[in-house]
Amino acid sequence: MSEWHMNARATPIAGAALSSRLNTNRPHSARVWNYFLGGKDHFAADRRLGEQIRAAYPQIVQVARESRAFLRRVVTYLAGEAGIRQFLDIGTGLPTADNTHQVAQRIDPTCRIVYVDNDPLVLAHARALLTSSADGACAYVDADARDPDTILTAAARTLDFTRPVALTMLGILGSIVDYDQARMIVHRLVDAVPPGSYLVVNDGTNVIDQRARDEATQRSKDANVPYIARSPAQIAAYFDGLDLLEPGVVPTPLWRPDPGAGEPPQELDVYCGVARKPEPDRPARSDP
Repeated sequence: MSEWHMNARATPIAGAALSSRLNTNRPHSARVWNYFLGGKDHFAADRRLGEQIRAAYPQIVQVARESRAFLRRVVTYLAGEAGIRQFLDIGTGLPTADNTHQVAQRIDPTCRIVYVDNDPLVLAHARALLTSSADGACAYVDADARDPDTILTAAARTLDFTRPVALTMLGILGSIVDYDQARMIVHRLVDAVPPGSYLVVNDGTNVIDQRARDEATQRSKDANVPYIARSPAQIAAYFDGLDLLEPGVVPTPLWRPDPGAGEPPQELDVYCGVARKPEPDRPARSDP
């Protein structure tokens, strides 16, 4: 594991070490997702897999864009109404417009953000683009989501774990094939943050267009970049023991859509939820 703090005190990873890890002949989930979002940071292998997935499940492009819009809405809520000033963004992906720190620091420039990903191309872009405001902090942890202890140790150099933290896991838990392991990781992370912290999860499902989504899942498995679509009930279980905010676990476009956005939001095979960690002497509640 290596870490890069985006300020003058940091020492970036050597370019040679980074380039030695960058395999452009095999697709990577962060780069395929960038392709779906209309970005430019992908290679032929990523585009081939992206086209195979899109042929099976054309709505994947809309899923990607709605997931990105959810990031903006939820960070706006957390940094604004909820008053959160620390964010641990696991599964960062390649930077685009309105990254977590940009949204949060527009509301309060003192916000502190730690990004976590394990793709060397993401790391290279993080060096250049994920720069903090002068009053806040922004750091990058090069680590795998399957290693929560490494993530927490590195993040503690930037975040104060005695104060509330927003854990955001957007589109990452489906990459953990074993569901029990995914739940264990979430619970380990939630256990490490104090009451008043938040958990945000956004992941793919297969309840609206099951045949197409399952075909897309198989194509990702065949390319050795598995992404498992899970049921809304499985996604809801990540929030066990937490106070689930309204409107609950719902299709992502339906989570507090922007007023006056035009056409009514469309249900897609991607669900999300946001929950708050309660005080230890009070049982959690779930909104109906």
